[in-house]
Amino acid sequence: MNYYFSKTLETSFDEAVQKTVEALKTEGFGVISEINIHEKLKEKLNVDFRQYKILGACNPTYAYKALQAEDKIGTMLPCNVIVQELSENRIEVAAVNPIASMMAIQNLSLAGIAQEVTKKLQSVIKSL
Repeated sequence: MNYYFSKTLETSFDEAVQKTVEALKTEGFGVISEINIHEKLKEKLNVDFRQYKILGACNPTYAYKALQAEDKIGTMLPCNVIVQELSENRIEVAAVNPIASMMAIQNLSLAGIAQEVTKKLQSVIKSL
């Protein structure tokens, strides 16, 4: 089982980020954090790295259900979605597979939640 699902887009990096954020909203996710790896690596290590953003996506309803089922699940939240430049106008968007993530946790009540969130994230990726 893959730990992520992805899709490659033929568009600009900024357009891919915008489309991804909108697709996440459609499935009930908000972006609660955004890490610009390109900028951080330039700032901290003075290296040039390709355009690469990590979007921390959260669906409050499912996050709440998961927190009720497992109090340490916050170590695995939010769901990370990456947008990375493969080449000019060729952008990959990838999302974590919650089912794969939850396999590490011995709590059967999380299985249904993980399946529902997985379907939503797969819909996000497919819609791009």
